[in-house]
Amino acid sequence: MNYRHAFHAGNFADCMKHALLVWLLRAMARKPAGFFALDTHAGSGRYDLSAGPAERTGEWRDGIGRLLDDPPEALAAYVGLVRECGLYPGSPVLIRALLRPQDRLGCCELHPDDHAALRRLFAGDPQVSVHRRDAWEAMGALLPPRERRGLVLVDPPYEAADEFARLVAGLRAGHGRFATGVFAAWYPIKHRAPVRQFHLDLRQSGLRDIVAAELWLREPLDAARLNGCGLAVINPPYRFEAEAEPILAALSARLGSGEPGAGFALERIADE
Repeated sequence: MNYRHAFHAGNFADCMKHALLVWLLRAMARKPAGFFALDTHAGSGRYDLSAGPAERTGEWRDGIGRLLDDPPEALAAYVGLVRECGLYPGSPVLIRALLRPQDRLGCCELHPDDHAALRRLFAGDPQVSVHRRDAWEAMGALLPPRERRGLVLVDPPYEAADEFARLVAGLRAGHGRFATGVFAAWYPIKHRAPVRQFHLDLRQSGLRDIVAAELWLREPLDAARLNGCGLAVINPPYRFEAEAEPILAALSARLGSGEPGAGFALERIADE
C-alpha cells in the first residue's frame, strides 16, 4: 500500500479501527489508576474531509459520512466523540479526548510534515509527548511505562512487502517489555493468504490471549483492493469479545457494500 493517511481519513477502515479504539480506551478508564497510551504511527492528528487529499479520494463518504446522522447505539460513543473533536480526528486526537488527568499519551510519527503538524497540535500539552522516531524502536524505548498500565496502538503503513512479519516481530518485542499491556494492531485485508499467515505467525509467536476482529466490505479475493480490515488485540480488556460484536455488526450494517462476502468476525487466535 502506498500510504498517506490523509487520503484515507474517515474511510470504513478508520471507522472500524477508531470505534474499537474508543471502546478499548473507555475500558482502560474503568480502573482509577492512570494508564499510558502509545500511538506508534500517529499521523498528523486531524483531517479536513472537505478539502485536500480526503476530499479528492472521497473515501470518507462511504465511511464516517454514513454514520454521522442517527448512528446506531453501538457506535454512539465513537460518533459522538468524532463530532466533539471537530474535523476528522485521527487516533491521537481520539486518545487525547479520552485521557483523564492521570493518563498520558505518546505519539510517534516519522513523516516530517505529519510530525510537524502533530507537534503543533499538542504544543504545550503536558499529557502528550510527540516523537519523530521509528515505531519499532520506540516500542523498545518507551515501554514499559511508569504507570505499568497501557494501551499500544500499532497501525503501520503496509508499504513494505514484509510488513506483517515486521508487525509480529514488533509485537513480540513490545510484549516482551510490557507483558501486561494491551496491544491493538490494525491490518488490511486484501486477500486471505497474507492474513492467514499473519494469524498463524501470531499463534506460533508464543504470544497469548489474542483476539482478531475483522470487517469485510466484500469477499477478500482481489489483492489490488482493500476489501476489509482487522484489529488484532493482545490482552483484550474484560468483555471485549462480547461488546466488540455489536460494534462490528453495526459497522457492517451501515457501511456494508451489499457485495457477496461482506460481513464481520471475531476470532480468538490464541487463548490466555
